[in-house]
Amino acid sequence: MEQLVIRDADVVDGSGAPSFRADVVVDRGRIVSVVKEAAAAGCQRPKAVRELDAEGLVLSPGFIDMHAHSDLAVLRDPDHSAKAAQGVTLEVLGQDGLSYAPVDDRTLAEVRRAITGWNGYGDDIDFDWRSVGEYLDRLDRGIAVNAAYLIPQGTVRMLAVGWEDREATPRELDRMRQLVAEGLEQGAVGMSSGLTYTPGMYAKDAELTELCRVVASYGGYYCPHHRSYGAGALQAYAEMVELTREAGCSLHLAHATMNFGVNRGRAPELLALLDEALAAGADITLDTYPYTPGCTTLAAMLPSWAGEGGPEMILKRLADEETAARIRHDLEVVGSDGCHGVPIEWDTVEISGVSDPGLGDFVGRTVQESADLRGESPWVTARRLLVRDRLGPTILQHVGDEENVRAIMRHRLHTGGSDGILQGAKPHPRAYGTFPRYLGHYVRELGVLSLEECVARLTSRPAARLRLPDRGLVREGHRADLVLFDPVTVAAGSTYENPRALPTGIPHVLVDGRFVIEDGRRTDVLAGRAVRRSPV
Repeated sequence: MEQLVIRDADVVDGSGAPSFRADVVVDRGRIVSVVKEAAAAGCQRPKAVRELDAEGLVLSPGFIDMHAHSDLAVLRDPDHSAKAAQGVTLEVLGQDGLSYAPVDDRTLAEVRRAITGWNGYGDDIDFDWRSVGEYLDRLDRGIAVNAAYLIPQGTVRMLAVGWEDREATPRELDRMRQLVAEGLEQGAVGMSSGLTYTPGMYAKDAELTELCRVVASYGGYYCPHHRSYGAGALQAYAEMVELTREAGCSLHLAHATMNFGVNRGRAPELLALLDEALAAGADITLDTYPYTPGCTTLAAMLPSWAGEGGPEMILKRLADEETAARIRHDLEVVGSDGCHGVPIEWDTVEISGVSDPGLGDFVGRTVQESADLRGESPWVTARRLLVRDRLGPTILQHVGDEENVRAIMRHRLHTGGSDGILQGAKPHPRAYGTFPRYLGHYVRELGVLSLEECVARLTSRPAARLRLPDRGLVREGHRADLVLFDPVTVAAGSTYENPRALPTGIPHVLVDGRFVIEDGRRTDVLAGRAVRRSPV
């Protein structure tokens, strides 16, 4: 007898094909049979130790979050309902060029400070790893959902070059190539960059191309947060397409948005650029989140020159009146490269979290609102926050365009990624709501995508990009990473006012054939493990 049969499910199998009714049998972490229309055909129905009645529910592969910032959260919070309750069974970490492996002791301290706003400083974490392989081994001790890892190019540059804004020497470039190769050999699926974040943004295209050649030689992919989502967005997308063409490397465009007023309604121009590249033979995919605001750290808005030397140098520059005035001019008049070449509009920058609880009054308000309450300029407020919270504040930036969101979502290259930052008192609701929002709002309510097409974008297409041949489909022999949801009620519970509310309409989630969500409640199962790159 088999271990579990999911009876009478409406199977949306991840391929994009029409749904079908079936009994699905799971044993020892695998799907062992899919019996279509078993009841109607009057055939012998499969039996198991346990049966789950799925009448009225859709059974699909588990969702793959192609852009996650849970690098420490998966270790800190065994529950991890933020993702498990959404039906996410695999998330891709190491994003935006900044994460915690590979590192040495010095670099680890620097990166912890640099991305405190994304992941917290990690006082509650035992950083008992330094290499990519050791980090993946740490994940293998048991986490809520599976995780893959991208080598963070900015962290690699910290190790080899430091925080200086200059070209790498030949010796330093060799070191970076070696670090990338080692990370891929140890199981990373590719490499990420954060080209509006220091120090990764100091790399010129020639340096990035050389690293992408290494990535390509291992069958990985390059996932850049490119140099602009604002004034130079189209040029930045074109730069990444050309760079990876030169390197012969697959390209996955992270949170592929067109933001700020300068790009309103311009998504078709981006899609035409990508279609032209596809016609020429490029291998490109992208991910988006189904919301208009972005989310990052307040320090990320600063010009790149202010970040040279690392976090402590940023704080020293902010403390110096003359230098702070230069930073303000770049932010408010010129449009800093950290703010994508667009002069910052303080009434669009909402503080979503701080490290110091004493600064909690700023959370949930825009910088402009807090400044007005205090009778001061927004720059004075922002500067005070950065210094007192030691670069800790996270922000929502309300600069997106719904027309662009929908246009990009419809494109055949599209996959889903939450870009979910779990830190802060009021994080972006995408961290807890991305996948049910796709299914509820954009499929059921708006009809932007069919259910079958949407599920394919959240399952099999990401699995193909990750080169995981046994995930992303409801097929015999595939991993039993599965989601059961009610297509009539599935919805994101999270809102801007209550961003940690869990979704509705997702009663069951299985990772490796084991229930991590059962009857709508988190179990104590830690079935997740590191998912390593498949050999070329």
